[in-house]
Amino acid sequence: MSLFTTTSSWKEDEHEIFAESIRRFFDKEMTPNIEKWADQGVCDRKFWDKAGQVGILGGSIPQEYGGSDGGYAYDSLVIYEQGRAADSAWGFGIHSIVMHYLLTYGSEDQKSRWLPRMVNGELIGALAMSEPNAGSDLQAIRTSATKDGNLYRINGSKIYITNGMTANLILTAVKTDKSTGSKGISLIAIEVDETEGFSRGKQLEKLGMHGNDTAELFFDDAKVPMTNLLGPEEGQGFYQMMKQLPWERLIIAVGALGAMDYAINSTVEFVKDRKAFGKRIMDFQNTRFKLAECKTRCEVLRAFISDCIGRLEKGELDAATASMAKYWGSQTQNEVIDECLQLHGGYGYMRECPISRLYADARVQKIYGGTNEIMKELIARSMDS
Repeated sequence: MSLFTTTSSWKEDEHEIFAESIRRFFDKEMTPNIEKWADQGVCDRKFWDKAGQVGILGGSIPQEYGGSDGGYAYDSLVIYEQGRAADSAWGFGIHSIVMHYLLTYGSEDQKSRWLPRMVNGELIGALAMSEPNAGSDLQAIRTSATKDGNLYRINGSKIYITNGMTANLILTAVKTDKSTGSKGISLIAIEVDETEGFSRGKQLEKLGMHGNDTAELFFDDAKVPMTNLLGPEEGQGFYQMMKQLPWERLIIAVGALGAMDYAINSTVEFVKDRKAFGKRIMDFQNTRFKLAECKTRCEVLRAFISDCIGRLEKGELDAATASMAKYWGSQTQNEVIDECLQLHGGYGYMRECPISRLYADARVQKIYGGTNEIMKELIARSMDS
C-alpha cells in the first residue's frame, strides 16, 4: 500500500525513496511507542528531534531554509505513512501547516529565523484559531491584539489547539481591528518561551487521539513584538487562512487514507486467522463482500487524493475540491473503520486491539478543519456561483 497510484502525475523516483525512508523510521521510532504516547497523552519530544535529524520535517521546505525542496507531496507522504502506522499522536500535520504559512506569507527575516528551527525539530508549530465561541466561524474570534509602542498586547483565549502543550511557535489568529469583521483579523507568531503573559491550560481529555496533546491557551496582556505580524500589514489574516485551508483539508483526507489502509490490512490478517463454526472468518461471504466494499472505497479515495496532490503542486487546488477531499475522506474513513471493527467482533471493541483506537481517533476527522457540514456548504456554493 502507498499514497501513489499508477497514474499519479506528480510521482517521481525520489518520492518512492523518501516514502521508504519514512516507513523505516516510523517502524523503528514510532510504532513501538504508540501505546506509550497514548497513555502519557503526548508524543515524546525527542521523537521530533529525531524526525528533524533524518530530514522528515523539512521535505517540502526550500533548501535555503534547511529543507529538501520537495513540494507538498513530500509532506503528504509523511502524513499518509503516519496514518498507515496507526498513529495519531504526532502533530506533524499542524506543524507542516504552520511552516507553509510562514513560507507563503512570512518576511525573509521570519522565514530565516523560524523555518530552519522547525525543520530540525527545535521549534514545534501550532495554529491557534478556535475559541470557545468560534470554531468553523472564524470571523467570530474575540482574541485581540492592541498596539503598544513596538509591541502587541494580546488578550483572549484559544481552545482545542493541537500541539498546544508542546508547541513553542504558535501562529495565532487575533482581532487587530474589532470594527471591521473578517478584515480586522491578523495572524501573529508567538514564540512562547519569550512571551510574558502567555500560559497553557490543562491538557484536554478527548474521545480519541489520546496521544495527541490538545490544550487551551491563554493570553493576558501577552507582549509580542510587532515584527511577529505575518504579512506586510494588519488585516490579512482571514485571507491568509482561507488560502491555506485547502492544504489543511487535504492533510485530513491523506491521513484518513493511511488509517484506512492500516485498518483494512489488519482486518484481512485477523479474519484469515480467526475461525468460527469451523471456518475462517474470511471464508464467509459477508466478510468477503464487506472487505471488497472497503477496498473499493479506499482505492476511489486514493485516486482522488492523488489528483488533489497533483493540483496542489501546480497551485490549482481550489477550496471546493479540497472540501470534497476532506468531507469524503473523513466520512469514508469512519465508515470503513466501523466495518473493520465489526469484522473483529468483540475483540475489536477492546482497547488492546488497534482497530478500537482507530475507531475513536477517526471521529474527530469529521469535525476539525471545518465540520463536514461546512464542507458541504462550500461545495454547494461553488455549484451556485
